[in-house]
Amino acid sequence: MAETLVINGKFKTMDPLRPGAEAVAIAGGKIVKVGRTRDVLKLKSRKTKVIDAGGCTVVPGFVEGHMHLFAGGAESSCLDLYGVSGFEPLRTAISRFADLHQGPGIVVGNQTNYTILGVGERLTRHHLDRILPERPILLYSPDHHTGWANTKALELAGILAGRRLPAGHEIVMGADGLAEGELREPAALEPVAALAVDLKRSRLGLATGGEPEPYPQRQDFASDMETIYRALQKCARFGITSFHNMDGNLYTLELLATLEREGRLLARGVVPFHYKPFMPLSALERASTMSKAYQSDWLKSGCVKMFMDGVLDSGTAVMLGDYPDAPGWRGDPLFTAEHFNAAAVESDRRGLQVAVHAIGDGAVRMVLDGYEAARKANGRRDSRHRIEHIEVHHPDDVARFRKLGVVASMQPPHPPGSQGLPLEPTVSKIGKDKWRYAFAWNTFRKARVPLVFGTDWPVSDLNPMRAIHSAVCRKSWAEGVDAHQQTLDQALHSYTSMGAYAEFAEDRKGVIKPGAFGDLAVLDADLDSLDPERLQDVKVAATLTGGRLVHEV
Repeated sequence: MAETLVINGKFKTMDPLRPGAEAVAIAGGKIVKVGRTRDVLKLKSRKTKVIDAGGCTVVPGFVEGHMHLFAGGAESSCLDLYGVSGFEPLRTAISRFADLHQGPGIVVGNQTNYTILGVGERLTRHHLDRILPERPILLYSPDHHTGWANTKALELAGILAGRRLPAGHEIVMGADGLAEGELREPAALEPVAALAVDLKRSRLGLATGGEPEPYPQRQDFASDMETIYRALQKCARFGITSFHNMDGNLYTLELLATLEREGRLLARGVVPFHYKPFMPLSALERASTMSKAYQSDWLKSGCVKMFMDGVLDSGTAVMLGDYPDAPGWRGDPLFTAEHFNAAAVESDRRGLQVAVHAIGDGAVRMVLDGYEAARKANGRRDSRHRIEHIEVHHPDDVARFRKLGVVASMQPPHPPGSQGLPLEPTVSKIGKDKWRYAFAWNTFRKARVPLVFGTDWPVSDLNPMRAIHSAVCRKSWAEGVDAHQQTLDQALHSYTSMGAYAEFAEDRKGVIKPGAFGDLAVLDADLDSLDPERLQDVKVAATLTGGRLVHEV
């Protein structure tokens, strides 16, 4: 007999042998039957939990292909500047937040658009000093690669007069020899971010790849565990049953493992080791250690995350040609080619998957070169190495993805104009001659490159249905520029089956078939009969992970 039945649904199974169904039965955490409601009901017992989908769409649980779980949970308490535009609205938002959160602590804000003051005016410490001079402020851009700090924060962090940083990181300096307040990339941001004690541990795996020192006391560990649990609850609310964390350390795994022992791990997770440019190749032994220690159906490692460049808006993405607004500037890679190639070869030799943030076409090419070096050194294998974001590519490199078996991991909320993002400065930074090669999902899809979708939360809203709406209803930012709109089924496939493929789990997740995990998202609408513009309003009525009901309206 089944423990759980989901009946009367319009199932999108992602199983090519049986693409549709009405009902499923789950027992022992796995799907045991897929078919018609009347047939599945034969497995009902007195103790069976029955969920009636009421004619709405049911899909495999969403696989969030790129996110930052710990940071997302921690930043839920920060100032949200989404949609704020203009100095006076910014002043009002910061002042109100500071009044509600009294004390000397730093004010941290997120979702600060690069053009929050308008296209022609850059945000500086002087603007923030006019709002809150006696208390430190740090505002993050939506992509988290740039921040703006006031004078107080720069003084406390010891960087008002600047500091020597590695290539690709910058404290923007003014004509007076002092920092302007704009901080580009982690080495510039972290001295100020460290003032936020409550957020410090959540950024370790993202900014440094390190572990907490000293190790958190029991109370701090418990607090961090609740922070991650809040993030998992949000995942469950949005039908996410698996996530690919794109930062990581052993501490993150220990927090999640403790939640698993307590029966509170609401989604399956992949957590990588974050390898940074200052680390020797021997540091990759930590990645192997994490991989051996965590390889269950619920929690695993086996992956190395790296950053090759920054972002377009700050000019830290690495391009093959000059930035249109900065002749002679193409961005500095965070790794030298020699160091990255060696790290890719060594990671691949250890049997580890590699995932690299590469936004500019120059960075994408460097990563592909590294993956090619790994294949030449170690031989061909099913590595499924990944490139994250790929916001601009060179057309000559598309075939290399397919040849090398590289997974393209892209985010529907990220193109300019999506989910409230302004067009500038991004489209100008790309340049008209490269617009056709920007955020080009269909280019990779047509080349039969595995295409995985995610949100990069907390960079973008975590809700998969908002991201799917962004993919299906994307608008072009200029006449003649392909919007790369996805069909509904393409978007769903990249959010389920392809996410599972990227973690070598396509035989047991991202699909609704007997033997697969009982991971399902029951929606509150029939997607096929819905106006595409309403996709973003669709809610998740129920989420099941391993047959366990982890969310229900």
